[in-house]
Parts: sequence; structure tokens; C-alpha cells
Amino acid sequence: MAAPDLIMLLAAALFAGFVDAVAGGGGLIQVPALLVALPAESSATVFGTNKLASIFGTGNAALRYARRISLPWGIALPAAAAAFVFSFVGAMAVTWLPKGVVRPLVLGMLVLVLAYTVVKPDFGGVSGSRLALRQERPQALLMGAVLGFYDGFFGPGAGSFMIFGFVHWFRLDFLHASSAAKVVNFATNAAALAYFVPSGHVLWVAGLGMAAFNIVGAVLGSRLALRHGSGFVRGVFIIVASLLIARLGYDTFA
Repeated sequence: MAAPDLIMLLAAALFAGFVDAVAGGGGLIQVPALLVALPAESSATVFGTNKLASIFGTGNAALRYARRISLPWGIALPAAAAAFVFSFVGAMAVTWLPKGVVRPLVLGMLVLVLAYTVVKPDFGGVSGSRLALRQERPQALLMGAVLGFYDGFFGPGAGSFMIFGFVHWFRLDFLHASSAAKVVNFATNAAALAYFVPSGHVLWVAGLGMAAFNIVGAVLGSRLALRHGSGFVRGVFIIVASLLIARLGYDTFA
């Protein structure tokens, strides 16, 4: 790999780790950079290398959040368990479900998520009243299963959808929703790697180099999120969702 391509990948991993730690959507930055730097590699290898780089940053962000705030483990762990199983299923489903069918649907959902967040300025500002844990766990399992499958199969915006889900259905503020989403996202990355590693679809040197920079970005992003709170996370979430819409819109209609 040429030095300029490696530098571009490391810079992309740094910024992706920062964005992902705050509001999800790091794949929006990292995957296109990998596609440019590795034009001869298969899509599976690109996605596998991306997951290797991402899991370290996501895991680091989850640990930093857990040390500083009270994570909603009662819903985060069931969602993560379901997400792990269905992310693996989603990775296998790539071979028989055409992504061209999924992309317009995801684009429409992202537009609705962004519009809902923008028109409700108090959405996710503070935590609201919660249901009993026995009522929340089935919802957490369902959300983890759906978004886990989506992340394993397609991926873009999965972290952002997770944050929105935790805010909307479980009445968390954006900061706690982001922390819970990191736990679930770590599980989906691990499940995807469980599929990509045995099949040889990981470039270890590039992936581990990117992982180191992804961790640095995650440290910076989680530190800022913890310092500035839910308002900061909400603002970054809106920006990331807008960029995702622009990218998916281009891929769909261009």
C-alpha cells in the first residue's frame, strides 16, 4: 500500500472514531476511505477491515462511558445479545438479499429520524420516565435483533439508529443513549468479525493500524460528549444523520 493511501486511512480512522464515539456513523467516513485506498479488494474484505478497526474504538468508548456515567445495562445487554446473533445472520444474508432494495428504505427512515429530532428540540435533552424492566427487555431484544441484522447486512447509520431507538423507546437522553448504543455496536462488530475473520476477509496490518487511530478518535469524542452532555451529542447526531442522508441519496439516485 502506498504511503499516501495509508496516511489517508489513518486520518479517516481517527475522525471516524471521534464521530462514532459521539453519535455513531463512523462507517460513513471509514468505508469510503477503504474503498478508495483498496480498489482491488472485495467488498467483504473492505467491510471486514472496517469492522476490525471500528471494534477497538467502539469498545474503548463504551468503557469510558461506563466509568463516568451509569449505563442502562438492563436494556443495553439484552439488546447487545440479540444484536450479536442477528448481525451474524445479516452478514450471511448479504449473499441473497439485494442491497438495492434496502437502500431507498433506509434513506426514507433516516429522513424521518432526522425530521423528528429537529422538530422536537427537547427530544433527548433529559431522561424521561421509564417502563418497568420486564416491559423494556422484550423491546430491547427486538430493537437489538432488527438493528443487529441491519448492521451485519448493510451498516450505514446503524449506530445513529441505535441512539435514536434508545432515546425514543426507552426515554434516555442523548448522552446515555449514545453510551448504550456503543455496547450494542460493539456486539454487532464482534459478530461481523466472527464471520469475516474465518473467511479471510480482513487485512490485519491496515486494520490494526487504523484501530490504533480509531481508539484515539474515540477517546477524544467520548471525552467531549461527557464534558458537554446531551446537547453536544444531539448536535453531532443531526450533522451525522444529514451526511448519511446525503451519501445514501447520492448512492440511490446518482
